[in-house]
Amino acid sequence: MKWHFAWIFGLFLLASCVQKKQETLVTPWGEIADTIPTDDDFDLDEIQQNGELIALTLTGPETYYDYKGKHLGTQYLLAQRFADKLGVSLRMEVCRDTAEMMRRLEDGDADLICYPMTKKGLGWIVGDDKEDLEDELQAWFKPSLVDEVKKEEEFLLSNRAVKRRVFAPMLNRTGGVISHYDAFFQRYAATIRWDWRLIAAQCYQESTFDPLARSWAGACGLMQIMPGTADHLGLSRANIYDPEQNIAAAVRYLAELERSFSDIREHAERTRFVLAAYNGGHFHIRDAMALARKHGRNPYHWHEVEPFVLGLSRPEFYNDPVVKNGYMRGSETVDYVRKIQERWNGYRGVKTVRSVAAPSGIPQKAKRERKKKFQINE
Repeated sequence: MKWHFAWIFGLFLLASCVQKKQETLVTPWGEIADTIPTDDDFDLDEIQQNGELIALTLTGPETYYDYKGKHLGTQYLLAQRFADKLGVSLRMEVCRDTAEMMRRLEDGDADLICYPMTKKGLGWIVGDDKEDLEDELQAWFKPSLVDEVKKEEEFLLSNRAVKRRVFAPMLNRTGGVISHYDAFFQRYAATIRWDWRLIAAQCYQESTFDPLARSWAGACGLMQIMPGTADHLGLSRANIYDPEQNIAAAVRYLAELERSFSDIREHAERTRFVLAAYNGGHFHIRDAMALARKHGRNPYHWHEVEPFVLGLSRPEFYNDPVVKNGYMRGSETVDYVRKIQERWNGYRGVKTVRSVAAPSGIPQKAKRERKKKFQINE
């Protein structure tokens, strides 16, 4: 038996015919045994009847990763477009390594592998006896699709994809008013014994105090709560943009994260981990802690874990056996924690709440922002 290699506008497809007797196949990752019977395979018409395209890949920025509850990665976005073309849903499953991908494809667990085979092309390996699927791929793929999905991803990851108005980081410095929502911050921060000004700083980082802010991923309101998280927290979709209910739900979520990091004894340190998890996800932060522990660093001190949060964007770290949740955009999470801490330091000069939220009030637009950071003296 031979594996057939075909270059298709930079898309690398590898297909094979199937026999019931066992043969050894030579692949870019070594030799595997081919023992798949033909009647176990789904070709194009059966995939469409089943309504699902199953693809295998590895975690990584060019393949597949989770970002704020949404799936991204060049290979994933291409596969999603192809599945849309077929009129089916996409199930993308992440494997530990290429050997696992090949074994699962050989066992008939998936229809194709989406993984970059070369630096120049995109490597997709089609499952055995799927000539119709291969033909459909050849007819569908164009080199311009790669540039399109890369530009799409770049846009989604930029601030331009967040629909929000930019309001002043402080309404009245001399009067000690941070926002129209200070009373809400104080009321609900007390339930978790946080400084209300810290939650105000987090809110500005999330939405710039725009109660109608919405991200491309679907995060809503002042504290950018995802609809699925809102359901979990008991916040109805109808009220997700309500300032008080949005803040109250966000504080409930912060309380959950506090409990999940209860092994971090020092409150100030635990707060940094909670903020990081709010942005980057609890499981990714736990992965970074595991890496810190493995490398002899203190997993309960943020400055010791921070380098490994950044490291989770590099394959030598996100492919480490102690990492269970793959790639993450760690630089964004590190910046998130840093900027909130810096803004909180500025807000700490505000001693008392001097405003109440006005549901009908419109926060004033920010004047042209100075490059110099403001500072409030204690």
